[in-house]
Amino acid sequence: YILDFEQVNKASLPAVGGKNASLGELITAGIRVPPGFAITTDSYLSFLTQAGIKDKVFKLLSDVNPDDVASLDGASAEIQKLFSEALMLGDIEEAIREGYRCLCDKCGVKGIPVAVRSSATAEDLPTASFAGQQDTYLWIEGFDQVIRNVQKCWASLFTSRAISYRIKNNFPHEKVLISVGVQKMVNSRTAGVMFTLDPVNGDPSKIVIEGNWGLGETVVAGKVNPDKFVVDKIIFEISEKTVSHKHVECIFDPQKGEVVEAEV
Repeated sequence: YILDFEQVNKASLPAVGGKNASLGELITAGIRVPPGFAITTDSYLSFLTQAGIKDKVFKLLSDVNPDDVASLDGASAEIQKLFSEALMLGDIEEAIREGYRCLCDKCGVKGIPVAVRSSATAEDLPTASFAGQQDTYLWIEGFDQVIRNVQKCWASLFTSRAISYRIKNNFPHEKVLISVGVQKMVNSRTAGVMFTLDPVNGDPSKIVIEGNWGLGETVVAGKVNPDKFVVDKIIFEISEKTVSHKHVECIFDPQKGEVVEAEV
């Protein structure tokens, strides 16, 4: 039901999804990656069956009209409710508990804060882009909260947007599976995204880096105009630099016990 990031690679994509498989590849390449583990697609499928919600979910999906917002929102809300009220049973829960306990031991921190990250099997396909449609939850502490947010990640496979996109791209709902990554949080001063080619024009000779203060959520969600650096791979020089006014950052608030957006 779970696999350590060190055990996965791109061949593991059907079991752990694109995001987790890529983390495994980075570790294999010798790049420093915060430790964690993947909750496999088998766990998701077993949960659907053991909780008795599989038939109900796909019945709701079969009745959806993708051109009717109310129909999409209604089906999505019903499915979210099914996931939130379902109980995770013994063997799956125990595997995740053991994975989280081992991660706490590895890091030497009891109840270590983690990111609970969706990793769908159809995130990066040549014909369609599903990336970013599922949810991620930051700074989750304690086993019970990990379990609750794992179920929320599974449920995010059925947001109105995700349901509509799959229908309009003729992609069967049952063909998209979801894994979840549980990964040690980094209390970052700055964070962002690096593209190993130019995402605008596809130029493979460029690396594009975008960043902001705090956690990377503001950059990923497009909530801030980030600093931007374009690096030329050929001559190993920065060919473009843009420093923006960054008005907001995403940080952990110890008093509230959650991640918040704060003015810089």
